[in-house]
Amino acid sequence: MKLDAGKGRLLVQSRDLLDTARQNGHAIAALNFYNAETLRAHINAASERNASIILQTTESTINYLGIEMIVAMAGAAAREMTHPVALHLDHGGSFELAQRCIEAGYSSVMIDGSKLPFDENAALTLRVVEIAKRARVSVEGELGHVTQNADNANISDFFTRPEDARTFVEQTGVDALAVAIGTAHGFYKGEVKLDLPRLREIRDAVGETALVLHGGSGVPDELMREAIRSGIAKINFGTELKNAFTLAVRDSLLKSDDIDLRRTFAPAIEAVRSVSTAKIRVCQLA
Repeated sequence: MKLDAGKGRLLVQSRDLLDTARQNGHAIAALNFYNAETLRAHINAASERNASIILQTTESTINYLGIEMIVAMAGAAAREMTHPVALHLDHGGSFELAQRCIEAGYSSVMIDGSKLPFDENAALTLRVVEIAKRARVSVEGELGHVTQNADNANISDFFTRPEDARTFVEQTGVDALAVAIGTAHGFYKGEVKLDLPRLREIRDAVGETALVLHGGSGVPDELMREAIRSGIAKINFGTELKNAFTLAVRDSLLKSDDIDLRRTFAPAIEAVRSVSTAKIRVCQLA
């Protein structure tokens, strides 16, 4: 566990939350936040659902808010919430960034070497695991590659192979593994199809390692539930959250000349809370 930026609750390792979710046959919603308003929405949603969540930031959000600000905000959120929460680096692109987050107080980091050759990905991930374990921080890796919807790629070319997943976990000791089984980042252009038989093979191959589904925004609820039943313990959400916030702010600005940002952002907080609540409910198989 990592102490948060102030007194009170602890930010827990994501592994603690994922192990509990797997034992209960559920998943944890991993919700990206970008500012105080989206963070407030996630806090309210988790409290409403009586649930733990994983709060996530990308490198872009770190550059926007500052790493110390993010850790302080997450610490304040953890003290307010009734269930444990983790602070996770989403899609960390370098060893140096992962190290910065670990030293700053993140309780969980992702190192994304999925575009690298297998051996280089494993070596990079192992370096992060070695420093993270000393700090009692969880590590997520990625094998296979979850593409962007805008890439127009044949995503099946990047699917995770069960035998590779087994070897990767054995070589790196990661706490969680993001797998490619049919999802993509961004808005989907057609029907979402997940290779659930492949997912079940990966689950059986990696044993106690938690499996992660990226690109959760836009995946139909029942399909997400089937993925959870087939081994997914963490689902990432970002695109739908940003979309809900942006549309609500745009609507507020069009309807009024009010310059009080608190009134402008209030509908956006509620819009994101509604999406977050729905995603948490799906992860609880409710």
